[in-house]
Amino acid sequence: MKRPKILAFGGSLRAASFNQKLATIAADHARVAGADVTLISLRDFPLPLFDEDLEAAHGMPVEAVRLKACFADHDGLIIASPEYNSTISAALKNAIDWVSRATEPNEPPLSVLKGKNAAIMAASPGSYGGSRGLIQLRLFLVNIGISVLPEQVTVAKAHEAFDAGGGLLDASLDQKIAEVMQDLVKSL
Repeated sequence: MKRPKILAFGGSLRAASFNQKLATIAADHARVAGADVTLISLRDFPLPLFDEDLEAAHGMPVEAVRLKACFADHDGLIIASPEYNSTISAALKNAIDWVSRATEPNEPPLSVLKGKNAAIMAASPGSYGGSRGLIQLRLFLVNIGISVLPEQVTVAKAHEAFDAGGGLLDASLDQKIAEVMQDLVKSL
């Protein structure tokens, strides 16, 4: 049986991102559950703001092509999304906007996104744990053809939730991530 391939990343550009730490934990659990996981950071794909005029004049930026290839090469997604003003980050939205673009003649838009399954999660210093942003992320992903698992993970008071090595202090929360990753792997 072929092992499913999962792309994991946090939706923040911050070097010490809580959501990148959360994506790392989820990626480790997905590997244990039987998937091959590629963990990336959006910081490693510096993208201009999506602009059709820029795309028409210069083509898709090299980093967008590289990121799109990552998406195309994977069956599922783990997205740890920060919550900025009760919604998803501009970096996450911009990355997906670029990835959604057709790069070949006759390629339908969204082709590397449609049909993928995703697990979503959030870590936030606030008491809601990023749950308001996940509502927006879920709607966005479903609208572009990605199936999102019903179960999601939120980490409230993220500034107090991780140990010095980047692990979660709350063992029950870590176990919940493991269970969601098992569900994601089974769905693929």
